Amino acid sequence: MSKKLNRKMSEESYDAALDLLRRLDPKNIAKNLQSIIKLNPDLAEDLLSSVDIPLNVARDEANGKKYLTCDYNRDLDSYRSPWSNKYYPVLEEGDDESPFPSEKLRQLEIYANDSFDVYRDLYYEGGVSSVYFWDQPDEEDSQNDSNFAGVVLLKKNTDDEQGLWDSIHVLEVLVGRSKATYKVTSTIILDLSKVDKDKKDSISLSGNLIRQTEKELAITDEHSHIINIGTLVEDIESKLRNLLQEVYFGKTRDIVGDIRSLQGLSSSEDDKKKQQELVKGIQGL
Repeated sequence: MSKKLNRKMSEESYDAALDLLRRLDPKNIAKNLQSIIKLNPDLAEDLLSSVDIPLNVARDEANGKKYLTCDYNRDLDSYRSPWSNKYYPVLEEGDDESPFPSEKLRQLEIYANDSFDVYRDLYYEGGVSSVYFWDQPDEEDSQNDSNFAGVVLLKKNTDDEQGLWDSIHVLEVLVGRSKATYKVTSTIILDLSKVDKDKKDSISLSGNLIRQTEKELAITDEHSHIINIGTLVEDIESKLRNLLQEVYFGKTRDIVGDIRSLQGLSSSEDDKKKQQELVKGIQGL
């Protein structure tokens, strides 16, 4: 009875934490998440794996290349680089016990990082990208070791650090004989700020958008996965960019247009007086 009660209380705490994060300012989601974890450390693992926060940038000590860190390449307080396949900072107990992709999947991961590095340069003209894969054996068919999961990360900041774009595409790949099913959960985090020269007034626009996509595509070899994943990510990001433009910028423009008056204050007061006189005249009839 106590176990069921504890499980129910844990689920309620988790749901309450998610509900609280949805209602708080998305601009401070990373700070708010850490505060909730401090209040209830038992929720740390579940929250870190389910709540997307702006990506952080680290540098590979082996080759100096930048890479992105998130919960999917984390082991304790260290993060695996997709370029050297090493964890930084180096774990005290060594890397032998840390999670790594199989050799076959690691080669596919290298190819994916090179491919998305080109995609990032063409579409974002800067920024940082990282791709991580991990093995996901078929529970029903132990002989099938072709299934895998992964995440595609893309990050771009403006030069003045007042604009931020993060793309997080978590994918699951179920491999068949000639086709593969790709299940993708995409999250876009947008944060735009504008501060005047005196730093007295500021405008902030931030939020996130989550969409799920599932598609079955043909495969001929292992490299077909990268082509299919790249096509999916390109299509998803294009749709989400258009949706963000419509939801955030379109709605903001409509609201500003509705509340903004093109008339002067005196003219507005004259119109108000005329309206009041008209109402009085109608009431006196």
